[in-house]
Amino acid sequence: MHKEQKFFMGIDPGRDKCGVAVLTANCEIKFQKVIPTEDLEAVLKSLAAEFEIQSVIIGNGTTHKQATQKISAAGLKFQIIDEKHTTEKARIEYWKKNPPRGWRKLLPTTMQVPPEPVDAIVAEILVKKFLNN
Repeated sequence: MHKEQKFFMGIDPGRDKCGVAVLTANCEIKFQKVIPTEDLEAVLKSLAAEFEIQSVIIGNGTTHKQATQKISAAGLKFQIIDEKHTTEKARIEYWKKNPPRGWRKLLPTTMQVPPEPVDAIVAEILVKKFLNN
């Protein structure tokens, strides 16, 4: 249990998958994962039981209305923010966290697509964007 500290949850909602991240007020990542959208409500409840979630920060993109219903059902407060350009920022952040190896080192990262979904990094960026405003 991490109930002594306040946490912020970011969600990048999608039709098939959602990015979820839990960060401290100091932007330290405590949880980060891409999950199936159908598991969102269960994951929300599980994370709310583990962390003192101050607010859920959700992007205003695909299926955000359905996701906010699940957030409300889990008893959490939420803020909807603009997620414009967050996918591009997440791709840049992905390559910072996972520098290319082998032949990928020869190509600029701006020309590469990460080999895995970046939705959880988008969720992280949404929280950081919220906390910095």
